[in-house]
Amino acid sequence: MKKKTIKYTDEPIGNVKVIKDFLPKPKDLVLKEETIKVTLSLTKDSLDFFKKTAKKHHTQYQKMIRSLLDQYVAHYK
Repeated sequence: MKKKTIKYTDEPIGNVKVIKDFLPKPKDLVLKEETIKVTLSLTKDSLDFFKKTAKKHHTQYQKMIRSLLDQYVAHYK
């Protein structure tokens, strides 16, 4: 099956209207929850695991740890 070839021309497009970017930034799509900063000591193996896994899934390791703790709390609440 042969694909239809698109032929482009160097002609004026016509009356063009620029539309203001109305889409939210990706970071604004994440729901914000109240957080409190804490200092936490983890074993090297645990931290290495979260960092490696986060990199593999293109996310932040802190978010993964926070999600894990939130799920634990929800289960035992």
